[in-house]
Amino acid sequence: MPVKILIADDHPLFRAAMCHALSTMADTALVEASTFPETLSCLEEDDAIELVFLDLTMPGNEGLHGLSSIQAQFPDVLVVIVTAQESASLVQKALALGASGFIPKSASIETIVEAVEQVLDGETWAPSNLQQEQFVDEIDDFPSKLRQLTPHQLKVLRMVSDGLLNKQIAYELAISESTVKQHVSAVLKKLGVINRTKAGIAFKNAMQV
Repeated sequence: MPVKILIADDHPLFRAAMCHALSTMADTALVEASTFPETLSCLEEDDAIELVFLDLTMPGNEGLHGLSSIQAQFPDVLVVIVTAQESASLVQKALALGASGFIPKSASIETIVEAVEQVLDGETWAPSNLQQEQFVDEIDDFPSKLRQLTPHQLKVLRMVSDGLLNKQIAYELAISESTVKQHVSAVLKKLGVINRTKAGIAFKNAMQV
C-alpha cells in the first residue's frame, strides 16, 4: 500500500515543488489542499492519509493553531511543518506540540526526501542548524499538557483566549452554558492553571510563531 501524503499549502508553485520532490520516492500517493478548512475536510474524508505537510500561514491557519487542531482530532496522523520562517524557538514549539518534523521552504529535494523517510520511520526531523543544545531540557511542559485536551476542550480554550464569555462560547458551539463550564473546568485542571485568564495567555504564547 502506498503512503498517502497530504500537502497543505496555499501556494501552487510550492505544492508543485513538493509533489515533484515526493514523486522521487516509491509508493507514495499525494493529495493537495490550499486552505486549512480544506485540509481538515481531506483528513475527515480519507482516513488513509498518514502524513500532512502543513504550511503555518495558509488561509484558516494561524500560527500553530492548525497543528494543535490536527493533533487533537487526528492523533494518528503525522504532521510535518513547512514554513519560510526559520527559527530554533519555532522548531522547539512545533516539535513540543507534536509535530514529527520541521522543513524550511528553502530545503532541497534531497533534504525533503530524507526528512520524509525519517519521519515515516518514527523519528522526528529538523535541520541541524535550527536545533538547539539541551533541546529537551528547554521545552516547556505546557505543550504536552495541551495535547491532553479533547477537540472540544481545545475549541473552548481557543475561544477563552480570544476573550469570549461562557455565554458567547455556548452560542458559537451550540451547546449549553453548563457544558461550557464543564469544558473550562476540565481545561484548567489538565493545564494546571488557576483561572481562564492564565489559560488564555499560556495558550496564546504557545501558538505564537
